[in-house]
Amino acid sequence: MSSLAVRKAAPAAGTTPGTAQGPPLRRRIAFVPTLTLLLGALYCLLPVAWVLIAATKSGRELFSTFTFLPGSGFTQNVKDLNAYRGGIYWKWMGNSALYAGLGALLSTAVSALSGYALAIYRFRGRETVFGVLMAGVLMPPVILAIPQYLLLAKADLTDSYASVLLPLILSPYGVYLARIYSSAAVPGDVVEAGRMDGASEWRIFSRIALPMMVPGLVTVFLFQFVAVWNNFLLPYIMLSDDEKFPITLGLFTLLEQGSNTPALYTLVITGALLAIAPLIALFLVIQRFWSLDLLSGAVKS
Repeated sequence: MSSLAVRKAAPAAGTTPGTAQGPPLRRRIAFVPTLTLLLGALYCLLPVAWVLIAATKSGRELFSTFTFLPGSGFTQNVKDLNAYRGGIYWKWMGNSALYAGLGALLSTAVSALSGYALAIYRFRGRETVFGVLMAGVLMPPVILAIPQYLLLAKADLTDSYASVLLPLILSPYGVYLARIYSSAAVPGDVVEAGRMDGASEWRIFSRIALPMMVPGLVTVFLFQFVAVWNNFLLPYIMLSDDEKFPITLGLFTLLEQGSNTPALYTLVITGALLAIAPLIALFLVIQRFWSLDLLSGAVKS
């Protein structure tokens, strides 16, 4: 062939012929989000791993062995926790289930009604009401705790189950989520069609709109349940009878007593581990409804 024939450009030094050459800097930058997520996961899971391992240690092993070395005292820790003050730990667990279950259910119902009304109906002052609710989302709970206590004390409701349940019924964040989901999931044409067919507003909400809103309401219920289950400040202010304590406040009292009785530390750690189990079970159950409801939507009657 002639020496003037066009030659293909030779590959750059240090590269393999026939492979695509991407910018190395771009590949390095793309790795940053993955590394950030891994560090965040490690930050969140490390305390859980510590509790899981520490709950297996006896009181002697807890302070004398390597942090992440499993122990041999988990069964005895559970027995001691069960026997402590006649099993009051399970009373605390039952109280938390009552506060979180009933409180989340009532809060979800109120959020569904309020969110639907703010999304579908047009009335004077609607945006003002929504703005006030959004201000409630931004307000720290500690600011509201003392006024709530004074109001309930005036009604002679402090140190009762109602003193913990009543302030939890209205969740500004739950109303916000319900309104956003109602706006997206409930078409206005469907509501108008129901009105033209002679259905009442309640029937339209309960039989048409509510099935469409179920996936969003499941999310509201889960968020509220977890928030109430982990709530500490409100019960700490409202309750004085330890028979009504939720699990968070009960474990706190055990932790305070552990400064004088170190053997109670193992009970606190074991109790904290067992307190996680209902949240994990709830998430696994509700996760199934997310997928089913997203597929079915308004097909349910």
